[in-house]
Amino acid sequence: QLQLVESGGGLVQPGGSLRLSCAASGFTLDYYDIGWFRQAPGKERERISCISGIGGRTNYADSVKGRFTISRDNAKNTVYLQMNSLKSEDTAVYYCAAGRSYYCSDYVPADRYLEVWGQGTLVTVSS
Repeated sequence: QLQLVESGGGLVQPGGSLRLSCAASGFTLDYYDIGWFRQAPGKERERISCISGIGGRTNYADSVKGRFTISRDNAKNTVYLQMNSLKSEDTAVYYCAAGRSYYCSDYVPADRYLEVWGQGTLVTVSS
């Protein structure tokens, strides 16, 4: 069974940091492009970052550029999202998703190119 499991969410104060993990099981992430998405209450889901399987090409939404860093460790079959300088508006459920035909670039492909989704992890930024 193909599965992605996110972890690392929690409550953090504004200005703080968290590192989210997205661990794959049942398949190898090497040839998958991975996206990190988030959905805040009452808002549409947005893609905030992605990383390619080959070459490690990355992309960030303007809302997180300079504060978040995506990385992958293929040996651990895991993708990470380091989140620094967190703001209250970063509060959301964060999801990772993977697709072999999902091309990571400025353009956000349709969800149909994502084959596997995680269950999400809640990040709350509050004092």
